[in-house]
Amino acid sequence: MALSNTAVPRYYGMFRDAVIRGEIPVCREIEMEMNRIDDLIANPGVYYDDEAVEGWIRYCEGELTLTDGSDLVLLDSFKLWAESVFGWYYFEERSVYEPNEDGHGGHYVQKWIKKRLINKQYLIVGRGASKSLYESCIQSYFLNVDTSTTYQMTTAPTMKQAEEVMSPIRTAITRSRGPLFKFLTEGSLQNTIGSKAKRMKLASTKKGIENFLTNSLLEIRPMSIDKLQGMRPKTATVDEWLSGDIREDPIGAIEQGASKVDDWLIIAVSSEGTVRNGSGDTIKMELMKILKGDYPDIHTSIWWYKLDSLDEVAKPEMWLKANPNLGKTVSYDTYQRDVERAENAPAARNDILAKRFGLPMEGYTYYFTYEETLPHRRRDFWQMPCAMGADLSRGDDFCNFTFLFPLSNGAFGVKTRAYISELTLKKLPGAMRIKYDQFISEGSLIVMEGTVLDMMQVYEDLDNYITRVEYDVRCFGYDPYNAKEFVERWASENGPFGIEKVIQGAKTESVPLGELKKLSEERMLLFDEALMTFCMGNCITLEDTNGNRKLLKKRQDQKIDSVAAMMDAYIAYKLNRDAFEY
Repeated sequence: MALSNTAVPRYYGMFRDAVIRGEIPVCREIEMEMNRIDDLIANPGVYYDDEAVEGWIRYCEGELTLTDGSDLVLLDSFKLWAESVFGWYYFEERSVYEPNEDGHGGHYVQKWIKKRLINKQYLIVGRGASKSLYESCIQSYFLNVDTSTTYQMTTAPTMKQAEEVMSPIRTAITRSRGPLFKFLTEGSLQNTIGSKAKRMKLASTKKGIENFLTNSLLEIRPMSIDKLQGMRPKTATVDEWLSGDIREDPIGAIEQGASKVDDWLIIAVSSEGTVRNGSGDTIKMELMKILKGDYPDIHTSIWWYKLDSLDEVAKPEMWLKANPNLGKTVSYDTYQRDVERAENAPAARNDILAKRFGLPMEGYTYYFTYEETLPHRRRDFWQMPCAMGADLSRGDDFCNFTFLFPLSNGAFGVKTRAYISELTLKKLPGAMRIKYDQFISEGSLIVMEGTVLDMMQVYEDLDNYITRVEYDVRCFGYDPYNAKEFVERWASENGPFGIEKVIQGAKTESVPLGELKKLSEERMLLFDEALMTFCMGNCITLEDTNGNRKLLKKRQDQKIDSVAAMMDAYIAYKLNRDAFEY
């Protein structure tokens, strides 16, 4: 056994050397994970142990089979990922009760307990990487090698996806190639008269896969929060957590129960998704903070494979960035055919770019691409002239104001300020509440007292805000719905000039929407707030028979108000350009 806090892990060392030699291209996210592993090597508080890693490899290759019954030879990527899970340990000091040698009484002694460092591993990797087989290898190992009683679960958006984790284990039961599986599958479940030892000790049952020797169970659970909460799995695998339209975090729900078990482990594996503003986006933001070192989390392993840019789709030598098993579990030819299909089938393009290349593209109906929704660096527009747009509330919804600052280079600075009631905030589901808390903390979302918004209170707060930041509002565009009282007061206090009613509809919206789209493509809408990112990510457009486009949202909780207010501000600006001339 090699136990050291300076040793370079075997499989990571081989991988790192290949990267340094230029044999394996890696994306920025993998580079950051490599930096984190280098930090572990240098950390005197954690240790590398090759015994568990090699034991896992021997078990998988000696006992398991592929679903067709052929021999399993582990991929280098599997060894690399598993080494992150099994290879790192730390020691925790605990008070342990020890009985006295004479058998009478006992006493507590301080002992150092060896614990596995990694509790969570996230894998984001291109389609065709055999990631479900990796999950199966992990689950099978804990089910049959861990001598304690374990409860294990696997979950996915569909039962068919979850079953892919179970299939190799079921095949291994029927084939029983290795000595351990032969021992575990001796006897028959029908033999219920004799002792338990004479019956099959490992079997596929109605519950899932059961190890009767240790009373352990691996079962499939639906990917819904109410079905995952309250369970206490020692080992859980979450498949395709970015692929389903999941509004709440299934990994967080599992962790609540798993964290009560000693040495728990969650493996979350997925290809990139096309669903926007779901729990997956929130999780990815957290993972990026860990990778960047914004906050340390040495208990989480992250292997995030993707192309660094859309340009690399045309460079086959870069495709390994998205799928480390390319050429092994899926052919370059398959990838090439998908590239050609993406070029000729717009409806399939974003799915292919996401699933094959890890580029977080959205569904083709969304108006702004993912890249266009990324915030810019923080800016202030103190004392600068601007156009204000308003998308006013029905009382129980968002009330939004967006400020548009024309800049000398043709770009526009963008700031937004939104209002909701306390009641609206309280009604939000957990995952959405986390997102709204982010808007509140950045100052773009204001929570007003009461059950419905009082528009005069909103007016007072907005007026004070404009005075405080010294925005020079020179025109005001608004959606007339529910706006009469607000607009009348604005006109009486600021004068009637530059106030523009924006009638909603494809004929009115199409041209300004197209111009804002062009500005966003050129990264000339300079916003720096998460609220604008959120709203832009929710925008879809409906096109009429004349080719005119109207701004819509796909679902009620997918707010677009900041973008609607920006469009109103832009229309007001275009109608009042002379007010901005110096």
